[in-house]
Amino acid sequence: MSDARAPIEADDLTPSQRELQARAKAFVRDVLVPREVEFELAGGRVPREWAMPIRRAAIEAHLHGGSLPREVGGQGWSVLEQVLVHEQFGASTGGLWSFVPGGYEVLKHGTAAQRRRYLEPSLRGERSGSYAITEPGAGSDARSIVATAVRDAAAGDYVLDGEKWFVTGTDDTDFMIVHVNVIDGDRRLPTLFLVDYDAPGLRQIADPDHMHTFADRHPRFVLEGVRAGADAIIGGVGEADELTNEWFVEERIHIGARCSGAMERLLAEAVAFATERVQFGQRIYDFQGVSFPIADSAADAAAARLLTRACARLADAGVDPKLLHAKASIAKLFASEAAFRCADRVVQVFGGRGYLRETAAERFFRELRVDRIWEGTSEIQRLIIARALEKRGVDRVLG
Repeated sequence: MSDARAPIEADDLTPSQRELQARAKAFVRDVLVPREVEFELAGGRVPREWAMPIRRAAIEAHLHGGSLPREVGGQGWSVLEQVLVHEQFGASTGGLWSFVPGGYEVLKHGTAAQRRRYLEPSLRGERSGSYAITEPGAGSDARSIVATAVRDAAAGDYVLDGEKWFVTGTDDTDFMIVHVNVIDGDRRLPTLFLVDYDAPGLRQIADPDHMHTFADRHPRFVLEGVRAGADAIIGGVGEADELTNEWFVEERIHIGARCSGAMERLLAEAVAFATERVQFGQRIYDFQGVSFPIADSAADAAAARLLTRACARLADAGVDPKLLHAKASIAKLFASEAAFRCADRVVQVFGGRGYLRETAAERFFRELRVDRIWEGTSEIQRLIIARALEKRGVDRVLG
């Protein structure tokens, strides 16, 4: 007979998953959070040495390369385990989790030589790559990309030309995965090339500041006659759309997880402040105008976490990739929109203090806004979901 008084766990995580979750939480608490304000007040412009302790601590905690298979040097986490870690990463501001060594998921499709040159040193914290997709005239619609790669038969390589915006990377980024169209007669074949930042013809044309203060910068590059051999192609000619979409799905799940973690921290700080702050002879928490918005955000946070973890479990179960695409869009859409609402409410709870950059709520308010834009805007997620409802059925999309 079971003991009705025994504690009931709200989830079914295994002991190893709980250990991983606790390890990530301790890393964020002890390594990232203490450095947030310093990073913010420096405007995010810190020397490379500033982040080295973060990289070393992440490697020591075995939190690097989590999404990559063990056979290519990663941790081999399941998608659910990735979500558990990214929930913790999301509880820090400044995007300091970007300093954790790793590599884009598409690098697992690289050749052995490509992995030795790019992925392995990235996992050691010696290199880092960016993903160059967006262009001045191409954002949500990758079909409108105009950057090209033309085969030079005489030289036996390709000549790359184009302009890329929002080429996101940390201070040690020194190569890019660039999405271009290989020109083959009348055909334009979307293809991924690995290009080093010191390649002749590649130059950075701008490094603008953005709304958030983030570990990742988002500079602009021009490729003018950049030469790359066939050995620089990831996957194969014409495979960029499939490989990039695979990464998009993973990253949308990660964004949902980080937004969930951000909401948990925002709520914890809001409750702690509101239960101590006294105005008009009572705690401001006792005013419904303060506590009700917090309660609404708690419901949002719980829903976002459930959606994201459910999506991760489906991914691990090998669900139909097209259905997973829709599920990841639902998780990203809801979590990113809810997190921004939560940050707005918590800034209001803190009042004037919420407008100080030393306050985490103020930083989250600026930082969470981009989650509704990058890796597919909220409007793109709605299109994906709407099409899935029509093509795959309401019951499958919601089930």
